[in-house]
Order: sequence, then C-alpha cells, then structure tokens
Amino acid sequence: MSLKEALHWRSATKSYNGKVIEKEKIEQILEAIRLAPSSSGLQPFKVLVITNKELRGKLQPIAFQQPQIVEASHILVFAAWDEYTPERVDSFFEFSNKVRNLPSSATDDYRLNLLEMLDQKTKDQHFMNTSQQTYIALGFGLLATADLKIDATPLEGFDNKAVDDLLNLPEKGLKSSVMMALGYKDEENDWWGKLERVRRSNEDLFIELN
Repeated sequence: MSLKEALHWRSATKSYNGKVIEKEKIEQILEAIRLAPSSSGLQPFKVLVITNKELRGKLQPIAFQQPQIVEASHILVFAAWDEYTPERVDSFFEFSNKVRNLPSSATDDYRLNLLEMLDQKTKDQHFMNTSQQTYIALGFGLLATADLKIDATPLEGFDNKAVDDLLNLPEKGLKSSVMMALGYKDEENDWWGKLERVRRSNEDLFIELN
C-alpha cells in the first residue's frame, strides 16, 4: 500500500480477535517508535510492552474496562520521565557523543544551555513536555501499524495514577501518558471500523498563509 492507502485503511479498532502478532512485525513497530524524533533527541520516556494476560487483567479495570486491553495481542504503555534532571540530560549527551565518536566537550554549550532553560521550569512543566514527546512516538507507531496492516488503538482512557502504581512507574521516575493496543480486529464485532470515516475537509482544517 501507499502511505495514503495505509492511512485510509487504518481505524481505531474497538474489538480484537486475540491473534498474536508475528514477532518480526512487532519488532518493526517498536523500531518505528524508537526512531521517532523527540525534543533535543532525548527520548524522555520508556515504552512498556505488555503481553502478560494476568497483568492485563489487572490493567483493564483501571482503563475503564476497555476490552482492547485484554483482547489485543500487545499493549504498549508510553511512560514519560517525571522530570528532566541534570543526570538524565548529561547521561544522554555522554551516550550521544560516544556513539558519534565526539569528545565530551563537543556538546557542552548546547547541553548547558538546555539545562539552564530546564532549570527555569517546574517539575509539572517538565512532565508536560516529556509526555508530549510520547505522542510523537505514538504517531510513528500508528503509521507503522498501518503500513504493516496491523490493527491498533491509541488509548487515553485510564486512571494514570492507578496505572503508574500497578506498573511500579514512580520508582523508575516515570509517569504513564498514553497506551496503544496492537493486534488483529474482530471483524464481526469491531463496530467502529464499519462506520464511515469522518474527517474535516482540507478547507476547514488547513489555514494557508501565503
């Protein structure tokens, strides 16, 4: 499929048939997420890949009983850093310089300016920014699923604190931001996919400034 065809094909799946996604396809989806851009390249989040049925059974009640949680092949939980710290920022630039075979001083000006800017922000503002980065990665994941004809559902309907506690995220310095279900739709019961796609027209959505 072309990109346009893939985007027209996908929809937010409401019911899955339980079929497990092939390993190589999951790897491609995760690679798309890994390669997504992020602010300053920091990738200030982790992605929990959940297949364990018992854990997903505990997750469902705190996700408004959404059936996708237990029916899908995989659940991805995007968990953002709870804040930017000098240690986290310094660690990234140390890693980046090593990969690029650069001296540690090569990025000092940028790194120090970034730390100064972040120091002027509150912890809540830090998390607002880190959580925004997860949505970019989510978008790349959704594009990959469409390209591979894997059904997917972005999920925001859950109790963030309860999810954080269930997955022990606070001890990792993380907070949940968004989830994604992956799998193959139950064609008979996926009522949403049978509805006409509704999107605003180009004229209504885009404002051209020439």
